[in-house]
Amino acid sequence: MGEQPLRVLACGDVEGRVGALFNRVRSIQKKSGQFDLLLCVGEFFGTTPEAEAEWKEYKSGAKKAPIHTYILGAASQETVKYFPSADGCELADNITYLGERGLFSGASGLQIAYVSGREAQAAPPPSHCFSPKDLSALVAPLTSSKFRGVDILLSSQWPRGVWNYGNTPPTEVNTRFCGTGSIANLADKLKPRYHFAALEGAHYERLPYRNHMVLQENAQHVSRFIALAAVNNPAKKKFLYAFNIVPMKTMESSELVKQPTDVTENPYRRSGKDKAEQQRKDAFDLSAEEEPASQFFFDLGGGKKQGRGGPAGGRGRKRPSEGDDRQWDGGDRRPQGQHDGDRQSQGPHDGDRQSQGPPDGDRQQRQPRRPPVPTGPCWFCLASPQVEKHLVISIGTHCYVALAKGGLTPQHVLILPIGHCQSAVDLSADALDEMRRYQSALRAFYRANAQRCVAFERNYRSQHMQMQVVPVPESVVTEDLKEAFMVQAQQQTMEMMEIPEHSDLKQIAPPGTPYFYVELDSGEKLYHRIHKHFPLQFGREVLASEEVLNMPTRADWKECKQSREEEEEFSKRLREQFQPFDFALED
Repeated sequence: MGEQPLRVLACGDVEGRVGALFNRVRSIQKKSGQFDLLLCVGEFFGTTPEAEAEWKEYKSGAKKAPIHTYILGAASQETVKYFPSADGCELADNITYLGERGLFSGASGLQIAYVSGREAQAAPPPSHCFSPKDLSALVAPLTSSKFRGVDILLSSQWPRGVWNYGNTPPTEVNTRFCGTGSIANLADKLKPRYHFAALEGAHYERLPYRNHMVLQENAQHVSRFIALAAVNNPAKKKFLYAFNIVPMKTMESSELVKQPTDVTENPYRRSGKDKAEQQRKDAFDLSAEEEPASQFFFDLGGGKKQGRGGPAGGRGRKRPSEGDDRQWDGGDRRPQGQHDGDRQSQGPHDGDRQSQGPPDGDRQQRQPRRPPVPTGPCWFCLASPQVEKHLVISIGTHCYVALAKGGLTPQHVLILPIGHCQSAVDLSADALDEMRRYQSALRAFYRANAQRCVAFERNYRSQHMQMQVVPVPESVVTEDLKEAFMVQAQQQTMEMMEIPEHSDLKQIAPPGTPYFYVELDSGEKLYHRIHKHFPLQFGREVLASEEVLNMPTRADWKECKQSREEEEEFSKRLREQFQPFDFALED
C-alpha cells in the first residue's frame, strides 16, 4: 500500500536522568531526522534530590521534551508520588503517562498495549503493582476471533522464559528469578510485533519468534522482544532502540506474515513435559538436590583421570564391565519376539489407546510422577542387563553414545538417553541439551576427518529413543543429501517436509506421534509423519544409496553383523579417536 512507516524510539529505565535521555534523543534526531514518538519502559523517575529537581524543570515548563514521550507508571513505592491518576494523564509538555494498563491507539492506527509496574505478590496489590485482574481486563476486549495481535507491548517486567528456544540473555541476568509468568502469558495472548521491557539493567534482543505452530496453523507475524538497560549506565549498555513500523491494520496479510530466516519457536508455548521440568527447576536448587545416577557410570578411560561420576568425583570415565552378551542390533532393536508387524510397544498409533498411564479418575494420577519404564526388556537403558556395554563410546550425565551394531560405516554411532525414553520429543530439557552437545561434538569429530554427518531418528516400532549419526564424505554436498531423502520418500509415496530453521520438533510432533526425522549438519531438518506403514530401514537405505555412500548391500544392518571381537576392536578404536572431542571426559 506504500504506507509511510512510523519512526519510533524505545528506552529503558530513565531513573530520573531525564536531561541525559533527551540530550541523547536530540543528538540522534540531529543525525537521523525527526522521530514520531519515544516509549519509556521501566522506572522513569528517580529518588535522589537531584532527580527531583531536574524533573521540576520539565513539569514547570522551563524545559521541554524534544519528542512526544509516553511512559509507564511506578515500578517502586518510592516513585508512586509522581503519578496523580491511575488512568493516565499528561505530566509535562510532551510527556504523557499512559496509565496502569490499557491500549493506546494513535491516529496512524498503531496499537500499543501496556501494563505498568511489577506483578503483585499479595492482595490487594500496592499502587506500583498489577494484579491478574488487571491483565484480564486488558486482554478481554482485544482477543476476539478476528484479533491478529498488537503492534507494540510495553511492560516494565520481563516475560518469564522469553529466552526458551532462543539466544541466551547476558550473564548479568539471572534466568532463575528474572521475569514473571503473567507477562509471558500476556505476550502470548497479545502477540505483539515488538515487546519492550526493562528493570534488569541489561540489554537483550531475542531472536524473533513465530506466533503459529508450523504445519499445524496458518502463518502469523513474528514477535520481537527487546530489553533495554538504564539511561547512561556505566557499562554503556544499550538503552535506546530505534525502529520503523507500519501499523498492522494497514498492512497486507502476505507482507505481515513474512518470516525472517532466524525465526524460532514461540518461547511461551512449551510442551507439558518442558513446563513440568522448568517448574521443578524453579522449585529446587538442582545443583544441591539432584543425585547423580552413579549406577550408570563405567570405566571408559583405562585408569586415567576421573570425572565427577567416578571414585574421584568424575563423570563418565569408567568402562562398562564385560557382562551380558545379549543381542544389540544397531538399526531395528526391539525385544525378542517382536516382529515388523507388531504394534509399537509405547505410544499410541492412530486410533489406539495409549498403553501406559492410568485411566481418568484413577488414584495413580495423583501420585508423584515416576520415570518412564519399558514395557519389556530394553536393550538401550544403560542400567539394563541387556545392554552390550562393549559398544559404549562415551557417557554423559543424561545421554550416552554407542557404536551402532552393524553400522553403515565404522564411525556410525547412536546417541541415546541413559534412562528410558521413547523419543526425542519425550526428552527432558537437560537431556535434550546434552544430546545437542553430543551432536556438536560428533560434527567436529567428523569434520576433522573430512566428513559431514547426517542424524536421523525413527520413532516407530522402537522402544527406546535412538538418534543415529552417520558420517558421509565432505564431497557429498548438503543439497544432494537433502534431495536423496526427498526423492526416496517420493518414490515410496511418503510426504517428507522441510522444517523451518530454529523450529522445534516438539511443536510439530506431540508425544506419541510416530515420525521419521532427519537433521543435516547445515541445520536443515526434514520430517515425515508416519500414518500407517513405514520401511524400518528407510534412513539406512537413503544413506547407502548410490547418490550418498554407494554401498547398497549395507542398507540392512543384519547383513553387516560383526563378531564380538570385531565389535570390541571397532569400539576401542572409535573411543580413542573421539576422546579429544568428548566433553564428558572434562573435569
